[in-house]
Amino acid sequence: MTVFLPRTAVLTGGLAVAAALALSACGAAPDDKATTANGKSAATATSAADFGGLDALVKAAKKEGTLHAIALPRDWANYGALIDGFKKKYGIKVEVENPDGSSQDEINAVTSRKGQDRAPDVLDLGSSFALSAAQQGLLAPYKVSAFGDIPQGQKDTEGRWYNDYGGYISIGCDAKKVKQCPTTFKDLLKPQYKGQVALNGNPTKSGSAFGGVYAASLAGGGSFDDIQPGLDFFAKLKKNGNYTPVESTPATVEKGETPISIDWDYLNAGYADEFKSKGVDWKVTVPSDGQFSQYYSQAINKDASHPAAARLWQEYLYSPEGQNLWLKGYARPALMTAMQKAGTLDKTAAAKLPAVSGTPSFPTEAQQSKAKTVLAQGWGKAVSG
Repeated sequence: MTVFLPRTAVLTGGLAVAAALALSACGAAPDDKATTANGKSAATATSAADFGGLDALVKAAKKEGTLHAIALPRDWANYGALIDGFKKKYGIKVEVENPDGSSQDEINAVTSRKGQDRAPDVLDLGSSFALSAAQQGLLAPYKVSAFGDIPQGQKDTEGRWYNDYGGYISIGCDAKKVKQCPTTFKDLLKPQYKGQVALNGNPTKSGSAFGGVYAASLAGGGSFDDIQPGLDFFAKLKKNGNYTPVESTPATVEKGETPISIDWDYLNAGYADEFKSKGVDWKVTVPSDGQFSQYYSQAINKDASHPAAARLWQEYLYSPEGQNLWLKGYARPALMTAMQKAGTLDKTAAAKLPAVSGTPSFPTEAQQSKAKTVLAQGWGKAVSG
């Protein structure tokens, strides 16, 4: 399996953070879309109120009985607990296809399976992919009940996508295999880390890997307008033998193949918990010389075969229960600031987030597009040979 772990690409908007800071589709989609007694259709509902209220949406979703999701690994940002919580709360089966797929895989599934019952109902996309999907007319406008609390700049005004959770690029390190763990990008160039430094995917397809190159660029004097220093960094890392092309996963860490991994802090922090029982001392640091943060975005397939379940899933994710489950997975939820003010934030989980300093800033859509073009043209050359 080529691990382009889901959530590919980049965000626009800010981490609400000032706060702490394939199965082949077969068969056509069912014709009987969920409707209320007065004829309102879940497939066209732009809010729960538009469908007759949350109770009506719950009833219709339970009648559908199934939610088709894609590219949601259970160990990514606590998605296992979110899936289990949704099932328990509503008795709706959640089928997850290709859990280790990329955002592009998600979009490909939407376009190639239009009208088929195995098309994904919901998407969790890197933000630049969410923007692209909206531009292609693939997403259904739907505003969750908490839509007004999602910060401006972190949501589409029409409700076709909105940010869900985010984090910072971090350096994870197996302290039992690495004598002195690196804490900055500059450290990663030291000769003692020969063959040990990995990304969790290809930055032309993987959001975390993309973020890793962007962070390296910032550490090397680049900017959101100039990702080239990040490419130069990895070219140098490759030339001096420190970079390994093995894509980092929990399995490669356990095997000792990727003792140093550049990845999202919520993944590295989650792995630290997971590895304790396996004898791996996994240390996590947000590098001070290259702080880069990013959100991912939620969206509904415009042609979802389970439109009520898709909308109810979004309502669940943006409820305090759903947001706090992401937080327990070390991810910073989009509603974090609003929940702090409302007193619904899990303070214990928030206190466990990896430490960061300062207020994050974010590249614009144009800057992201430019960076992706530069990477597409130069990444292979930078790390080949």
